[in-house]
Amino acid sequence: MEKQTITIYDVAREANVSMATVSRVVNGNPNVKPTTRKKVLEVIERLDYRPNAVARGLASKKTTTVGVIIPDVSNMFFASLARGIDDIATMYKYNIILANSDGEAQKEVNVLNNLLAKQVDGVIFMGHRITDEIRAEFSRSKTPIVLAGSIDPDEQVGSVNIDYAAATKESIDLLAKHGNKKIAFISGALIDPINGQARMGGYKEALKDNGLDYSEGLIFEAPYNFKEGLALTDRILNSGATAAYVTDDELAIGLLDGLIDKGIKVPEDFEIITSNDSLLTEVARPRLSSVTQPLYDIGAVAMRLLTKMMNKEEIEQKTIELPHGIFEKGSTK
Repeated sequence: MEKQTITIYDVAREANVSMATVSRVVNGNPNVKPTTRKKVLEVIERLDYRPNAVARGLASKKTTTVGVIIPDVSNMFFASLARGIDDIATMYKYNIILANSDGEAQKEVNVLNNLLAKQVDGVIFMGHRITDEIRAEFSRSKTPIVLAGSIDPDEQVGSVNIDYAAATKESIDLLAKHGNKKIAFISGALIDPINGQARMGGYKEALKDNGLDYSEGLIFEAPYNFKEGLALTDRILNSGATAAYVTDDELAIGLLDGLIDKGIKVPEDFEIITSNDSLLTEVARPRLSSVTQPLYDIGAVAMRLLTKMMNKEEIEQKTIELPHGIFEKGSTK
C-alpha cells in the first residue's frame, strides 16, 4: 500500500485549527498561543507531517534551497569547503543540494541547469575554472552565484578564496632560500586561471626575485590524484629538480611515495611544499609542508555572502580573500 502524503490540510483538520495557524507553527512564527502550538506540534509528530520545501517555495517564491556544485566530492579540499557551506546553510535554515560535476565543462552546465530548474535560491560553484559556457549560464540566470575556492579573473561573480599568487610566491621563496636552484611547479590544468594565472604568476615572480631562470622543463600538469603524482616521479627527477611546489595534496603524496620508492630522501635530497594542508598532509610520512588556507572558513564565508545576495542585502565587496600561511612540517629542510 502506498504511503499517503500528509498535507498541511490534514494537520489543520486533526488539530482543529486553520491552515494559517499550522503554517505559523511550522515557520516558527511567535504569534501562536503556546497551548495551540503544543497541540499542533503533537499532531505533526503523530501524523509524521513533513513540510514540503517546494510547495512552501511556490507560496513564498523561495525554496530555501541552495545548490552546491562540486568537481569531486571525494577530494578532501572540496569536502572541507562543503562542511563550511553546510554549517552556515543550516544556521540560516537553507537546505543544500550537492551535485558532482567531475570538473567536466558540459556536465557543469547540465548540473547548473538542473539546479536552476529545481528553483534553488542561490548556487555555490566550486570548479577549477569558469568556462565561457558556464559564464554564459551564470549571466543568463537571475539566481545569485558565489564561487568558493575558485577565482574569476573578470570578477563578475562573487568569490571567496586566498591570494593564490602570494601563497605560491612565498612557497617558492622558501624553497629557493634552502638553496634549491631548480624548483618544479606541479599543478592541475594551466588553462584554469587559479593555476595558469594566479599560481604561475607567483611562481615566476619568486624565481625572478631569487635570480633563478624560468624553464618550461620544470612545469608539470596532471589531474589531481595520487596515481598521477606517482607516475610523474621519473619525469620530475629527470628534469633535474631538487624541490617541488604542488597544487594538490593527493598529487603531492603520489610524488612523495614515488621518491621514497626510488630511495630518494625527503627532505634531505628533495623538498616538497603542497597547497591545501588537508588531513593527507598529516597522514603522510614525512608530514608534508603546506600552504595553509582556511578551507572550512572559505566555505562558510561563501555561504554567508550568498545569503546576503539572496536577501538583497548591501555587499561591500564581492571578491573576498581570506588569510593564508605556510606550515613547515617534515618535507622541507
